Amino acid sequence: MKIKDLCAEERPREKMFAKGVDALSNAELLAILIGSGTGSENVLEVANKLLSSTEGKLAGLASMDAAQMRLVKGIGPNRYATIAAALELGKRYCLEDPGIEKVSVTSAEMIYRIMIPRLKNLDHEECWIIFLNRANYILHKERMSIGGTSATIMDTRLIVKKALDKRACGIILVHNHPSGNPRPGRNDLAQTEMLKKAADTFDISLMDHIIVCNDRFFSFAEDKMTIVPESSALKF
Repeated sequence: MKIKDLCAEERPREKMFAKGVDALSNAELLAILIGSGTGSENVLEVANKLLSSTEGKLAGLASMDAAQMRLVKGIGPNRYATIAAALELGKRYCLEDPGIEKVSVTSAEMIYRIMIPRLKNLDHEECWIIFLNRANYILHKERMSIGGTSATIMDTRLIVKKALDKRACGIILVHNHPSGNPRPGRNDLAQTEMLKKAADTFDISLMDHIIVCNDRFFSFAEDKMTIVPESSALKF
């Protein structure tokens, strides 16, 4: 069935104008981006097939390259470019200042929500430092290193130098685990303790070390006793 043969309430554009963009399903939103179907499938069918290839997950769609997306009949280079651009805009929207940074950081979850758009679905580890002033307002956040699938190395001296340059009173270490398991390993414990000692030397507080996965996180400051034995627990 062609899209024009559907009743107005079932056509994505007409539905959007009548009920608002938030009334549309993911497939309907994709259909608007795709524009038209093929000779054998209407645009909604193409959109649903594309979503099915990622089990309905937009995150899976965002990680597809042009060659992968074009395996779906009806998705050519121009349509791939449109979809990829829309997904990137959505990602950048999430990265814009959400307002949470304008208040004092009071929990690991606040940092998780700030950082998850940058770290979600990465296939490698990244180490980030968040610099705080005396009132725990975020002064700056910066990626310090990029590693492999299971580790990344941080430069402790560089982190402390940047903290001093920014006159930060506190820092929060954040990195991701692509494996999906946020439990800290031996390397995480060693690097955290090394950074804490270096920061303490200059009266800079290591407020927390947060390990981020897509749908969960581990905070040394809030949950260290759950994972880290008391004998080796870091004192924040």
